[in-house]
Amino acid sequence: MSLKLSTKQLINIANEFGTPVYVYHAEKIEEQFKKLKEAFKNSDSKFFYACKALTNINILKWMKQIGASLDCVSINEVMLGLRAGFEPKDILFTPNCVDFAEIEAGKSLGVNLNIDNISILEQFGNRYGNSYPVCIRLNPHIMAGGNYKISTGHVDSKFGISIHQLRHIERIVKTTNLNVTGLHMHTGSEIKDVNVFIEGLEVMFEIARHFQNLEFIDLGSGFKVPYQHDDPETDVNQLGAKVAEAFAGYEKETGRKLQIWFEPGKYLVSEAGYFVVKANVVKQTTATVFAGVNSGFNHLIRPMFYEAFHRIDNISNTKGAERIYTVVGNICETDTFAWDRKLNEVREGDFLVFYNAGAYGYEMSSNFNSRLKPAEVLVKDGEPKLIRKPDVFEDLLRNQIEVL
Repeated sequence: MSLKLSTKQLINIANEFGTPVYVYHAEKIEEQFKKLKEAFKNSDSKFFYACKALTNINILKWMKQIGASLDCVSINEVMLGLRAGFEPKDILFTPNCVDFAEIEAGKSLGVNLNIDNISILEQFGNRYGNSYPVCIRLNPHIMAGGNYKISTGHVDSKFGISIHQLRHIERIVKTTNLNVTGLHMHTGSEIKDVNVFIEGLEVMFEIARHFQNLEFIDLGSGFKVPYQHDDPETDVNQLGAKVAEAFAGYEKETGRKLQIWFEPGKYLVSEAGYFVVKANVVKQTTATVFAGVNSGFNHLIRPMFYEAFHRIDNISNTKGAERIYTVVGNICETDTFAWDRKLNEVREGDFLVFYNAGAYGYEMSSNFNSRLKPAEVLVKDGEPKLIRKPDVFEDLLRNQIEVL
């Protein structure tokens, strides 16, 4: 049975640490990681946690303890990873639209560099030649993902170098003697069809023939996790079997043995996260009944930004009669978490929990409306520990300079 925190545990945490509060379950993260390791046990595989999903230093340290490597998209994420104890060889740095100085900073720290821009690739080759290995991020022109905003491999995406620019890449490699040891692609998030990965892998195998020093192929991630009771999820066991078969076939055909890399983010932390809020008001109008909570899209932006679904339960009144509510926040904008949602009767002061809140929840939070950011709590071995204090008023003024 899948690991999860109980209603009682969440209520106790809400009472102890206050609300709103983000809660993460360490053992659930480990369970997800073990599922991936088991699914790809027949491949030479390596998993880099995409830390943009959640970068609390304690989460990074836990990822290292359970055996994950780290995928970073900014130099500050790289430095957080090093602070958490990751070795540079276990960090992959995949920025986009950054200044060349940030690429150089990654090189100086000794991490794996993943370059997704022709200009940057040429600058790097001219400056460093074959003295430092690089991975190249390609755009395979494959449309995939649960929402256009999280689809990254289509023709209009800013990410990666188009596969149709292969000749340009080859000219740079030849003229600068660039040492290309990896090829990377990432088509998007919430991919249900495992054949999307296999389609991309076939493209990568074909391109791999052009790079003789290749050591690995990185298929990114995008594994879908269930957000609703009947939601499908990526069948990682089926994918693992197909990937193992494909790599074995490639090795037999070419005599080259390559490692497969993945960058799971949401897959590892989404289901491990809970966001607990308090119902401030229950407001009846001529059209609907609002359950207004002490949070908003300043704390959890996904429903407003991606039209993402999060299951919500009233954990204070689990046996109450079901009623229909529109759950909204306290931000002075349209700020709707859920329309016409069935919940056990909500009373002012009740605790509501949002599930699947581990990925891109706190990480995308803000102080909009001068609201304070919430606390974060990690539950490990059944014991909740505060891993980030909630904001206080003085935090709103930190770094401001009063000149008037």
